[in-house]
Amino acid sequence: MGWTISHGVNNTRSATTIHNLGKHLAHVLSASDWRTIEPVFGDRSGDPFRVPHTDARHIAAVLRRAVSHRKMPADWGALAREFADAAQKAADARQAWEWR
Repeated sequence: MGWTISHGVNNTRSATTIHNLGKHLAHVLSASDWRTIEPVFGDRSGDPFRVPHTDARHIAAVLRRAVSHRKMPADWGALAREFADAAQKAADARQAWEWR
């Protein structure tokens, strides 16, 4: 299964890729930050969902902290940055960030 993610995430991302990114994020983030993004990057049912623009803004900030962490591998950091940018675009447009 793949995820199509709104607001600028290029290409469909596989559930495996999202799961693996979640593992890297969990490794470098504080428990509080992980709780902020866990509804998106934790284990999902595979059903489409929408993140309200206010939540997308917080998620973008957390993802940017993860990207800058010294233990975040560069390739996974680049992917996290792409997600942060998409979440920020949704927030700036006051639109839901959609995952389908």
